[in-house]
Amino acid sequence: MAEYEACIMGIRVAIERKIKVLEVYGDSALVIYQLKGEWETRDPKLIDYRKLVLELVKEFDDITFCYLPRDENQIADALATLASMIKVNKQEDVKPIQMSIYETPAHYYNIEEDEEKDDHPWYHDILQYVKNHEYPDQESENDKRTLRRLAIDYVLDGEILYKRRKN
Repeated sequence: MAEYEACIMGIRVAIERKIKVLEVYGDSALVIYQLKGEWETRDPKLIDYRKLVLELVKEFDDITFCYLPRDENQIADALATLASMIKVNKQEDVKPIQMSIYETPAHYYNIEEDEEKDDHPWYHDILQYVKNHEYPDQESENDKRTLRRLAIDYVLDGEILYKRRKN
């Protein structure tokens, strides 16, 4: 139900902004394929949600629903991480998250021009840790802990570093 509720909230925001062409991405295969009409909606609790979405869809000239697995959707993963960090008191109103859209990529603001450049690929520190359990020079304890956490997701096969996946 939460997936449908999130979809409804997003569609309502798009309607408020008078958007007429919309692509909806979701990481719930059940919800996306039900909305596309490829899967039947059998759960009585979900039927009303689906009806509401299909009613809202009439406000658009063109709307498409696309399934995007969670591990390929960094924004959804970041939002889920943020949501898991917040404790909500059911007696209080939940304040909405304020979001801003920047014209330039967010990482642009984090790069300093005079930063030292190295010739190592992005995964160099992970590779060194997986291979030799070595940390980069002058790393803080927090950085070491982060490196250990990242390295859990990787495996070394010969000289090739692979990211662990379901398959």
